[in-house]
Amino acid sequence: MKIVPLGAGQDVGRSCVLVTVGSKTIMFDCGMHMGYNDERRFPDFNYITTTGDFTSRIDAVVITHFHLDHCGALPHFTEQRGYHGPIFMTPPTKAICPILLEDYRKITVERKGETGFFTSQHIKDCMKKVVPLHLHETVWVDDELELRAYYAGHVLGAAMVYARSGNESVVYTGDYNMTPDRHLGAAWIERVRPDVLITESTYGTTIRDSKRARERDFLEKVHSCVQRGGKVLIPCFALGRAQELCILIETYWERMGLTVPVYFSAGLTEKANRYYKLFINWTNQKIKESFVERNPFDFKHIKAWSREYADLPGPMVLFATPGMLHIGTSLEVFKKWAGDERNMLIMPGYCVAGTVGAKVLSGMKTVDIDQYTQINVNIDVQNLSFSAHADAKGIVELIRQAAPRNVVLVHGEKSRMTVLKSKVMSEFGCPCYHPANGELLEIATSQDVQALMSDQLFQQAWAQEQQRQLDEGQEARPITQLPVRGVLLLGDGRQRTRLLDPSEFDLDQVPEASGPIDSPLPVAGSPAAADAADRPETVVFSTQKVYDGSAVAQRLGLAPDSDPAQAVLAAIGELLAIDAAQQVRNNTGADGARTIGVGSSIQISAPATTAGSLPALRVSWAWEEEELATQALATVNRVLG
Repeated sequence: MKIVPLGAGQDVGRSCVLVTVGSKTIMFDCGMHMGYNDERRFPDFNYITTTGDFTSRIDAVVITHFHLDHCGALPHFTEQRGYHGPIFMTPPTKAICPILLEDYRKITVERKGETGFFTSQHIKDCMKKVVPLHLHETVWVDDELELRAYYAGHVLGAAMVYARSGNESVVYTGDYNMTPDRHLGAAWIERVRPDVLITESTYGTTIRDSKRARERDFLEKVHSCVQRGGKVLIPCFALGRAQELCILIETYWERMGLTVPVYFSAGLTEKANRYYKLFINWTNQKIKESFVERNPFDFKHIKAWSREYADLPGPMVLFATPGMLHIGTSLEVFKKWAGDERNMLIMPGYCVAGTVGAKVLSGMKTVDIDQYTQINVNIDVQNLSFSAHADAKGIVELIRQAAPRNVVLVHGEKSRMTVLKSKVMSEFGCPCYHPANGELLEIATSQDVQALMSDQLFQQAWAQEQQRQLDEGQEARPITQLPVRGVLLLGDGRQRTRLLDPSEFDLDQVPEASGPIDSPLPVAGSPAAADAADRPETVVFSTQKVYDGSAVAQRLGLAPDSDPAQAVLAAIGELLAIDAAQQVRNNTGADGARTIGVGSSIQISAPATTAGSLPALRVSWAWEEEELATQALATVNRVLG
């Protein structure tokens, strides 16, 4: 599988990741960078091709949600650069995306006077190419490529996307939130076990305090500011955190009987209401249940904003867009209020490097707005994270849910990615990568074996699973995963590979081996080795467990110059001798590599590693000893952590 970030590689903003799955190429997200006002705001599409023939090289574009750093470059890519293939996004994203794109176009072209930007007609033509992608619905792009969306929280309509082509699969998360809030639920995905999980890592080193404590701190700071006669500016995006914080302020104002005016950027409240009514099924259960009796987005204390209000005396609270103070109402008001130390600026979300919001949060007391404007910052600056991104615990939880074979980190700062990468490898024992923009990452994927399962084996396994649910007192539910134990009879060109019940297996059906095979043989010196030549060939399984050598060495208390692979094998051998009550055989090869053997066929070895690669353990066993092999694998996982 090949992965290339064209944006959001060791960076936040301009999300755009190319993934080749099987024989298909998908572009996940097509965003713009808010920290630039030139061509650098868009991904480097010339990496794909310099001829302009993008349609033949990309099989599908998938947009995960409506934030401009994930969809802002889409009209430019389709209408100005010439991509004419299918575009997939959820219905809420399709409805809201053109509105935010048009708002940004107006500010960029009509207020700033930029030329060469996409037009209103470009936005309309782009949206005509969009195919809706509903939650948990499998959509076939063609005969080989399938897509499926999962709920991501974050904002209305945000989705994580599972893609599969041939024997390869990938999950791309976009932005997601594993913690439910006042109007959206938590992200969730099935245990799809993809070859690669590509996840955001915006807050990859942060573990947030309790949500209730943050809300209390926010309300206390707002109240103290308006009590001293100051004005509170809260930059936020039109949909998402805005509704979360408005519900919070509305409830507090009602409870405390406050009369200080609260404003929201004109027009956006009405738009938000319309879309939350239309897509109520994307909100959390509490909103769904109360929406019929009372619309929680009809605010009594929050009024529409007018530009002249900025010069009025007295305290007030303003929710203004956008959230990074780079353009629009929030920047205009900030320039007027920044000089007064009685006022307060509360930044509730992440700010991309280069934006005015990022400069203010870094502590700068003099900020260059543009080449002509410089302002002094006397306003009280507070950074209270109400971001709808997953924190470190949330990212780890999603990895646990999806159970991927490899993890790729995007949409985060390099320093945070490095810390999170180490945590992922030590906790899950799987490879983790964080490629930079334009860096090609190639990941070797395993090949699945397709086999025909016999009716007898399927019916037996189905009945056993139903009985297991009854024995455990579980409610009857659809069976989506079915453990099967049988005999895999490999095809020989004339017959397809089959999975049979042992009672259906006839040794006479096994063809004689025409030459030596690569599968591990019984351990030399064991009783099974003496008559190996007289036995028919058996089916041998093997797996490889990758781990972080330094983390394991630290946990086992090894000396700096010791070999962690040999120490791991020794620990596994000791535990197997105790737990499995089995004789453990130790063999050392000519190259000094150690192998331990259990039973008649189980072997655990440490293959040689190349420079820069992670160490691994290889476990192999014959199907006759599957139960003992399961115990051996559990011991391996226990030692590796």
